[in-house]
Amino acid sequence: MENLDQIVYQAVFEETPEEKSQKLKNLILTLNEKGYRGYSIYPLYQKFSEKFLGFTVPAFNIRGMTYDVAKRVFRVAKRLRVGAFIFEIAKSEMGYTRQDPLEYATVILSAALKEEYRGPVFIQGDHFQLNRKSFFTNPEREKGNLKKLIQEALSAQFYNIDIDASTLVELERETLDEQQRFNYEVTAELAEYIRTYEPEGITVNLGGEIGEIGGHNSTPEELRAFMEGFKRVFKGKVGISKISVQTGTAHGGVVLPDGSVAEVALDFNVLKTLSRLARDEFGLAGAVQHGASTLPEEAFYKFPECECVEVHLATGFQNFLYDHPALPQDFREKIYNYLKTNLKQEWKEGQSEAQFLYKTRKKGFGIFKREWWDLPSETKEAILSDMEGLFEKIFRALQVTGTQEIIQGLYKTCQAS
Repeated sequence: MENLDQIVYQAVFEETPEEKSQKLKNLILTLNEKGYRGYSIYPLYQKFSEKFLGFTVPAFNIRGMTYDVAKRVFRVAKRLRVGAFIFEIAKSEMGYTRQDPLEYATVILSAALKEEYRGPVFIQGDHFQLNRKSFFTNPEREKGNLKKLIQEALSAQFYNIDIDASTLVELERETLDEQQRFNYEVTAELAEYIRTYEPEGITVNLGGEIGEIGGHNSTPEELRAFMEGFKRVFKGKVGISKISVQTGTAHGGVVLPDGSVAEVALDFNVLKTLSRLARDEFGLAGAVQHGASTLPEEAFYKFPECECVEVHLATGFQNFLYDHPALPQDFREKIYNYLKTNLKQEWKEGQSEAQFLYKTRKKGFGIFKREWWDLPSETKEAILSDMEGLFEKIFRALQVTGTQEIIQGLYKTCQAS
């Protein structure tokens, strides 16, 4: 496809909302005609539910320079014959990175075409989450807002969605069933809603969550309470196929006053226990680990050992971009000065400047999206070539190299590169 880079750029930065939407829709239609579309990873996770397959699927949240970064992920995946990996974006990320589902999916699929990656592309809605305060004020309105996003995501070929009602858990209740009741009831309702609207011939891969990331570690008893409650109230035929648990991580990591990230005491025994329980007792693919991208490199080798089915990676890539020595210092300072001036209401008492900037700089991706995209080619090449090395380490540690073969067997319509 000639001038693809320019076509993507013009669609993403079209200023008129209606024209932007139309350009993105036209582009994704063209991509579909060329064989590039979103797929559900559900067939693979069905295999995982029968037995652990020996690898952990990485899910990449890309907040900035999405087109360029995605191209490098596909490039490394081709080289290492990786077929089992996901691109995802959370509900909250869509806002502060200014990437709605249609834009994100179109950009990811365009990157696949540009790199001539021929395996299925899995695009996921991460943390489709309910706001606790809004839900308990007006539950129908809050659920309605999320259903609207679900429709938007399905239209954009997000055929993998993680429902996150863990924000509704009430730990002050006496029994585990009471604690998890709103969580499993709302998860079941939204799962039924998705099944009603998923395209014919596609089973959307769905996830649930029992422990809000950053809270106390999840327990087998909590997992059982959630799943037994879900099974009681869910009216559809195909429910969720994975469960996100808390094992000691926090989104973005715990940042120290000097801006460094504290070492995380992730409990891999909890992860292994819950993953096996989810598979053996409830027929799920296994447990999902969030907030892992800031872990030390050696920790990634433990996820397959713990039979973790999926690991979500986000902040580490953000840190890689911001902290890379090739990123112009004046550009970095421009973003930081904007954050200190315009987001100072988010500067919590007792936070150092380094802590404040670490926590808020994710919001610099949306506000300065065009400037990230327009960085000089030599600057981007210096950063992205190093990122390729990071992606290779992740793929190798999670043991997904060579998984193109199993994916080929499950998705006959795709011609692997």
